[in-house]
Amino acid sequence: MKINALCLLVVLAACATDPGSSADDSSSPANSLDLGNFSVSLTVKDLAASRAFYEKLGFVMFADTTAQNYLILQNGTTTVGLFQGMFEKNMLTFNPGWTNKAQPLESFTDVRDIQQTLVSRGIQPLVRADEASSGPASLVLVDPDGNPILIDQHVPRPATGQ
Repeated sequence: MKINALCLLVVLAACATDPGSSADDSSSPANSLDLGNFSVSLTVKDLAASRAFYEKLGFVMFADTTAQNYLILQNGTTTVGLFQGMFEKNMLTFNPGWTNKAQPLESFTDVRDIQQTLVSRGIQPLVRADEASSGPASLVLVDPDGNPILIDQHVPRPATGQ
């Protein structure tokens, strides 16, 4: 079953939050886990056609890496990555250590700490971050329905060692 573009925009708009606000006040602090900046990574057949479509929806190009077969579009705080020939499925993407403008944060939860928390909660990553490293790292999870979730940190572990 395919989601139409309007439904996708409604979902994306619902997921976009003000960086200073709480995303879900009903969750207990014990279960809270800051995964970082959120975006949707879409696998597309024709990068140019997809770009034109999303631009008609009000998205503007944030990062043009068309030569590498992907680009990033934004509409307010909502970010969509378009990837041609890079992934098999659409996926949720989180970037610890980055703002929604790809600017580094001083304080954030490191991907290796996120991984340790997830493992302690019984979630085994499909691809694991190297816990002995301190630079950029990533992990991949798969939800019960087979949807991939990428937690992709592009900056080194914060100096505070959170």
